[in-house]
Amino acid sequence: MENSRFFDEMLQPDGSARPPYAAYAEWFRGEDPRHLRAKNAEAEAFFRRIGITFNVYGAKDADERLIPFDVVPRIISGREWAHLEKGIDQRVRAINAFLHDIYHRQEILRAGRLPADIIMRNEAFLPQMIGVDPPGGVYTHIVGTDLVRTGENEFYVLEDNARTPSGVSYMLENRETMLQMFPELFTRLRVRPVSTYPRDLRRSLCDCAPPATKGEKPVVAVLTPGIHNSAYFEHAFLADQMGAELVEAVDLQIHDGRVAMRTTRGYQAIDVLYRRIDDDFLDPLNFRPDSLLGVPGIFDVYRAGGITIANAPGTGIADDKALYSYMPDIVEFYTGEAAILKNVPTWRCSDPDSLAYVLENLKDLVVKEVHGSGGYGMLVGPAASKRELAAFERKLRAKPATYIAQPTLALSTVPILVKKGLAPRHVDLRPYVLVSPKAITITPGGLTRVALKEGSLVVNSSQGGGTKDTWVLED
Repeated sequence: MENSRFFDEMLQPDGSARPPYAAYAEWFRGEDPRHLRAKNAEAEAFFRRIGITFNVYGAKDADERLIPFDVVPRIISGREWAHLEKGIDQRVRAINAFLHDIYHRQEILRAGRLPADIIMRNEAFLPQMIGVDPPGGVYTHIVGTDLVRTGENEFYVLEDNARTPSGVSYMLENRETMLQMFPELFTRLRVRPVSTYPRDLRRSLCDCAPPATKGEKPVVAVLTPGIHNSAYFEHAFLADQMGAELVEAVDLQIHDGRVAMRTTRGYQAIDVLYRRIDDDFLDPLNFRPDSLLGVPGIFDVYRAGGITIANAPGTGIADDKALYSYMPDIVEFYTGEAAILKNVPTWRCSDPDSLAYVLENLKDLVVKEVHGSGGYGMLVGPAASKRELAAFERKLRAKPATYIAQPTLALSTVPILVKKGLAPRHVDLRPYVLVSPKAITITPGGLTRVALKEGSLVVNSSQGGGTKDTWVLED
């Protein structure tokens, strides 16, 4: 059993089930462990059969891997979810207001609430977006807010994924798998559905179509870098579920001032492009000239209002880790309210005093690259060797501005199924948010990522983590 300092989401200190898990715990006690382990193997076979894999960049042994799936759901009460919904809604509204401001009047800089350097010298800031008004005023159409929990009502935002958040296909397939394997559980517990996400996504994207569509049904397409991308399965899955076309750069060209895709009947103009490629690669005429993944001239069409790009170019500045520590100020500046969801305390290593503290306490901290993702390029101090700590110290001294540091949080645990029964493992949660001029829609649940290795705090699939179905109960 893990140290009691970690909040166990299923069990209370006396070993009894917490209220959200009460019905599940009663059901579990009546199940044969061998039957459940067989169900776990069945789920893995199902995922392998339909091709739910991801690519690991830099791996020597194989390009594609299966994300491990655990059949014990993570269960959240309706009351807890209502609190999270309010906090996420507030945060997403503030992010969109911040993006509009930072690419227009920059009132937050004028007010002295943010240092100008953190924007102007940031590689995620896109000067080409200054003065550009996205259709509907929406910058972040799809957001994945990473949350961690440390106690009964203690949730923290770990990251704001405002560029091209991934993982929603696993949320949907995890639920579908659980419905097939344990239908009796869904009759016992009133679990809110997540299956409407693709329909909600398409509706939300269509609501952001350029005014030029004039009431016609907008044409939506998903732009993928191709089959070798780590999230290609998800790109194809979402396009299929939405009834949208899946396209690559070679399928597109600028035609009569519009972005059009090649079809068997000629070229068809696209109204909304859900892009799954980074800003740098979007348009070789405006950004990286060596990009083969983008469409020459697409950014000029976008600036002219001829297409909606979701998420908007330049949104990366909102989830940049150097900016993260200012999010409570950003939320308050644009909403007039204190942030409902807390930030994790953060040291910006660009600050000499903060750097000195981080170097002195490196073995106790988590250090992340400002532009890093997927668990790459980070240091978990308590789990690092002396050699790893020394190597990271050299990196920090060489390029301090590229790193931030945070305390090692006592992440909550949720049980996973092991040979001996249930064992606690650390988790995080990524709820998915859809933004349109009409509404902010938060899918009730999200992707729970779990560190399958005992004692590990790293949940990323690229670092050996797995996933769980996330159940939000109707209270």
